[in-house]
Amino acid sequence: MKPLQHKVAIVTGASSGIGRAAARLFAAQGARLVVSARREAELADLVTTIRADGGEAVSVAGDIRDEATAAALVQAAEERFGGLDIAFNNAGAIPETGPTPDLTIAGWRETLDINLTAAFLCARRQIPAMLARGGGSILFTSTFVGHTVGFPGMAAYASAKAGLIGLTQVIAAEFGAQNIRANALLCGGVDTPMGRAVADTPETLAFVSGLHALKRIAQPEEIAQAAAFLASDASSFMTGTATLVDGGVSICRT
Repeated sequence: MKPLQHKVAIVTGASSGIGRAAARLFAAQGARLVVSARREAELADLVTTIRADGGEAVSVAGDIRDEATAAALVQAAEERFGGLDIAFNNAGAIPETGPTPDLTIAGWRETLDINLTAAFLCARRQIPAMLARGGGSILFTSTFVGHTVGFPGMAAYASAKAGLIGLTQVIAAEFGAQNIRANALLCGGVDTPMGRAVADTPETLAFVSGLHALKRIAQPEEIAQAAAFLASDASSFMTGTATLVDGGVSICRT
């Protein structure tokens, strides 16, 4: 049997990058998918691709900062597929960067809303649905930035992503006895549209790649494999973790 057979999963930020790769992998491993992002055309293409590959998926387009979107995702999972077992809260962005004194209050709040508050809004809707199902696995996409490395110019982003680790730990402690697991993926550099916006020149990309022990950045499919493991019963005794999937950037000094 496939690792995620008979499971129902939500994936946010699914229109590109890690989210798209994870949605395709989850579907290939047997899960039925509710995918979300703001871009309807890209979501429609993803659903078409998953169905062409023999999987099942529906899309819910919307802004993940809006709790109505979080509610609609859970509603779609329950109405279309009968419940919810897995939630990969992956959506994120870097709206504003720069030295800490130069960050605007608006930029700070927007960064926290997208990367932390939205994940909380999703989780608070997902947990009751998982309790009704008898348990589940909640995942958050975090980063090494703000956890093992203080990356200059990233105060708001680092704060938001570090906050996801605290949220992960509390959910794990609150609902572990009810068979809900929560884990955070701490990614290194990844070849995604957001990653390419940060490393936007060959020189910057070479510098960022060189920070990693593996001397390269990840492909989205590599992060998706880690997400699929944490989503599956293969990781049944893992909860509350900040799991580094960072190519060794946290330990590399060469």
